[in-house]
Amino acid sequence: MESVARGGTRWKRFAVVMVPSVAATAAVGVALAQGVLAASFSISGQQAKVSVKKLDGKGFIQYGAFDVQHGGKKIPVAVSAFNTAELKGLCQSVTMAVPGIGDVTLRLDAGNGDKTVLAENLYIDLEQLDADATFEDINIGIAAGDSKQGPGIKAGDNAHPGSFAQEARSALLTDVEQTSWATSAGTFKLSGLSMKVSPGKSAECF
Repeated sequence: MESVARGGTRWKRFAVVMVPSVAATAAVGVALAQGVLAASFSISGQQAKVSVKKLDGKGFIQYGAFDVQHGGKKIPVAVSAFNTAELKGLCQSVTMAVPGIGDVTLRLDAGNGDKTVLAENLYIDLEQLDADATFEDINIGIAAGDSKQGPGIKAGDNAHPGSFAQEARSALLTDVEQTSWATSAGTFKLSGLSMKVSPGKSAECF
């Protein structure tokens, strides 16, 4: 493992709180399944699985917060945010139990071949992430409200401006697998979008 206090840092398969969430995608599935995509909302009881071959993000911040499920249950999350992000080989799936039918999986694919997924002001509420990650100009342990990188704490987030956070000028992630509760973005362009609904769980991204 290489670590440079104010330069580039590379971590192999480093999970959860210390990795920017590439879930930029995760909420797309949640949004499609639940009909919500906004800066602040009650989350559903389903998580999304997301895999991405490559994510190139500029202006990154990550901080701790909690989401509130419909009904009031609080879910702790690591919120990862990017000013801009480009994704290649995006897959996102949400599996739901349908009464009288059983498990049904909604799967979304985009950004394959010469296509690219683009996002601006992207926020991902993450529970778990595995990836190969390289950060440039990273600062770990800053106060969330004092970050000079990324889009800042999202309006309506249950996060304290003095809480522990990290920031980086850029983040490059490859071979990403993650689960998340929600995602929101100012703009989300899904080039080469393909969406399918399949019985069972065999269509899940991983």
